[in-house]
Amino acid sequence: MTDRAAARLVEHASQTSFDHLSGAAKQALKTFILDSLGVTIAGRNAEWTREVLSAAQDWGAGKDALVLGQGLRLAAPAAAFVNAYQAHSQEYDCVHEGAVVHPMATAHSAALAVAERRGGVTGQEFMTAVALGVDVSTTIGMAATSGLKFFRPAVAGVFGATVAAARIEGLSASQMHDALGLAFTQCGGTMQAHREGKPTLALNVAFAARAAVQAVDLAKRGFPGPADFLTGSFGYFNMMEDSFEIGPAFDELGSVWRITEVSHKPFSAGRATHVGIDVVLRLRQKLGFTADQIDKITLLAPPLICLLVGRPTSADMTANYARLCFQFAGALAAVKGDIPLDGYQPDNIADPELQALARKIEVVQDDNPNPNALNPQTVILSLKDGRREEMVVADTFGAPNNPLTATENITKFEKCCSFGAAPIAAAQQAEVVKMVDDLENIADISAITACLSGGGVA
Repeated sequence: MTDRAAARLVEHASQTSFDHLSGAAKQALKTFILDSLGVTIAGRNAEWTREVLSAAQDWGAGKDALVLGQGLRLAAPAAAFVNAYQAHSQEYDCVHEGAVVHPMATAHSAALAVAERRGGVTGQEFMTAVALGVDVSTTIGMAATSGLKFFRPAVAGVFGATVAAARIEGLSASQMHDALGLAFTQCGGTMQAHREGKPTLALNVAFAARAAVQAVDLAKRGFPGPADFLTGSFGYFNMMEDSFEIGPAFDELGSVWRITEVSHKPFSAGRATHVGIDVVLRLRQKLGFTADQIDKITLLAPPLICLLVGRPTSADMTANYARLCFQFAGALAAVKGDIPLDGYQPDNIADPELQALARKIEVVQDDNPNPNALNPQTVILSLKDGRREEMVVADTFGAPNNPLTATENITKFEKCCSFGAAPIAAAQQAEVVKMVDDLENIADISAITACLSGGGVA
């Protein structure tokens, strides 16, 4: 074996215990496990979830693990698949901005499915597995020095999901190494779905979570995987990234817990829209303007922001496209004073008032040289009466330096659980919040999922 980066990941992922985690990491885990449960439940009513669930049911019988909010159980790989799709389907799941990875959608979904199948997995075991999964996917993402070509939440996410599932399953270090190689064998998902605004984007995340469980199941049975899966001639970095640097992020494994660097998504929209949305909402409250008073809104942002959300609005765009269109998201915020989960219905997207305002919003690229930078961003609001406001934002709302409060985190969870058909009862929501807050003392993680079965999509 010559892949030292892979060996370092395996060493960290296989030898770290719950006691090694910092207090801040443990608290962040509780925060984002609750968040992940919530956004997964909300996704049961997202576009195409019915079709994804139906397909997964046809792939074989099994009742290993719960599909959150659906009131049914599937074999672990299929449950991980559907839950991960639901988690990312509404662009509401948390993100590590430096890595450009949504680490929890994959790691949490895979770990949860395997934990339910295995049974008796404690809160401490679950927290440790998820923390290590986040460490692995974000470390890989942070090592990239080139812009996005493949969809990093999937192609880096599959490694974090595999580590999380491997820890739950109790794999040895050598088995985990094989599992990661087997995960790489299934690694895939380009930025084309993002460019087109297709629901395939969330499907990429779902495939990664399912691949992780399958990789662990094969490695547990002794099936070998490629050893040099990261830096080999045809390994991850040489195939998936145009340039990379094995150094700082890998050196910090075990001393910096990446879960503490994860950002909330306060709005159901692409993370690259969040600065613009937040500023529009703040200025709306400050100035009290109405949509018809707006002359122009300009978002001056790094190249990555323009790539991700600087797309033109249209009355016939899909919900998936609209969530990745700042023109529409900014208009929705200005008109509604919020980004409601049901704000992407076809009649809303086609609304003449929203579309007219969206065409007054522009995304302009600045000269930031970093292809992975999300900030700083500048929002310029011009009103017809001559008033002009300009705001520069360095830390997006929801980031570690500008986080949601504990109350806001719980409110988001409750909003997710109450969205759409068959909402989770308030008493069950409160019980889950209580259990997650005491997660390190939970004897079996399945006690939490039992409160979140729900009744399925309408």
